[in-house]
Amino acid sequence: MDINRSFTMFHYDYKTQGTCSQLISFDLDGDIVKNVSFVGGCNGNLKGVSRLVEGSTVDEIVNRLSGIKCGMKSTSCPDQLSKAVQAGYAASKA
Repeated sequence: MDINRSFTMFHYDYKTQGTCSQLISFDLDGDIVKNVSFVGGCNGNLKGVSRLVEGSTVDEIVNRLSGIKCGMKSTSCPDQLSKAVQAGYAASKA
């Protein structure tokens, strides 16, 4: 392991679609997701989701949360988070 390797923290804001939350903000340290926060939505639940994914990789989050639906909606805040981290990771590599 190269202990001298350093990453630049990359901040990303994602505008959600089809959910009560309007925005998801987070930082990427390589492919590690940190500092997740939601604007709008179910406050307590989204604080819980944010803590549960803290320190997870993009792939771990996508594998766990992608495809989750909320009621009759075709998406959910966790599903939107999976889309957000994919988009953020792609943007960090551009």
